[in-house]
Amino acid sequence: MLLFRRSNASWLLAACVLFPLAGCANSSLGESLQKSFAADPKLATNASPTVTPAVNATPQPTTQASQSPDPALTATPTPLPSVTTQSGNATTIPAFSDSTLLGASGTADGNVSKSQADSSTSNAGPTTIASGAIDFSDLNKTPKELQQYVADLAKLGVLTPASDNNKTSQSKDSTLFEPNKVITRREYARWLVSANNRLYAGQPAKQIRLGTDTAQPAFQDVPRNDPDFPAIQGLAEAGLISSPLSGDSTTVTFRPDAPLTRENLVLWKVPADTRQALPTASLDAVKQTWGFQDAARIDPKALRAVLADFQNGDLSNIRRAFGYTTLFQPKKTVTRAEAAAALWYFGFQGEGQSAQDALKTSVSPS
Repeated sequence: MLLFRRSNASWLLAACVLFPLAGCANSSLGESLQKSFAADPKLATNASPTVTPAVNATPQPTTQASQSPDPALTATPTPLPSVTTQSGNATTIPAFSDSTLLGASGTADGNVSKSQADSSTSNAGPTTIASGAIDFSDLNKTPKELQQYVADLAKLGVLTPASDNNKTSQSKDSTLFEPNKVITRREYARWLVSANNRLYAGQPAKQIRLGTDTAQPAFQDVPRNDPDFPAIQGLAEAGLISSPLSGDSTTVTFRPDAPLTRENLVLWKVPADTRQALPTASLDAVKQTWGFQDAARIDPKALRAVLADFQNGDLSNIRRAFGYTTLFQPKKTVTRAEAAAALWYFGFQGEGQSAQDALKTSVSPS
């Protein structure tokens, strides 16, 4: 009953308020009331509420055709970088095409083109016969193990024909090398200087200077007018062979036409290999290293060179010229082929130059 009474009272109150307002709808009071209850014009223009998208919301994909080009994407591309060379000129680094797949040789398919092959061949260095080389007709008589050594030195122009006392002959024998003939001391001295200087053609500091015609002869039997005086005198002045110049007052003759022995081959050659003082050597040291049964027969002057040659490993002159042996036979004469094998390489413990290396950079005479 109480709730019913309150509801009727509310309706009566609302009726009392609305009826007077309806009556003044066209009056000034009505207009004021209408304006006060009207919606705000600013709120009417922004009627649609603004919704802030979620941070991790996934954007809807759009097609490129429906979008206008971005000025940033149509800007002028950045120029290629450049590198400044030592001469001060800037060189642009070329860009590779996306479709280019470089092979190991620099070509797209990895194969060497004909032009590249020709270029690599031309840059490999000439291997032509050097000035002074002689086309020997009997190199096939050289022992198989020594043929390559003799052939390389012949191409370098180091070797000379076999002729008595170095006399030049116009006969057919002038082209004979005679690899198995005994070499003389003068011939070996000549080849030693020639081989060293040709192998170190680009290194003047390692070359052996020839004796001049004004030098005082180091040996009584090699006068200035001897054809091999420049080479023999040069070896003496360099201290590579014993002479009064090196303090050996007992060695006053060279004996140029005597046969070369194995111990002299090593004694003259090893100092040109090591380029340093020879080590102190004893008979026991040579026996323990080389195992030579006849080590006691080696001249004491040659012991140091023989020991130093052992320290050169497989590049030693003894191994290259004579192969494996337990007998050094120091007084045995040396053949021309064996001497060439010893002179094929100059160096010590991997640091050196071979005749094969020199052929790669030799230049044929014009």
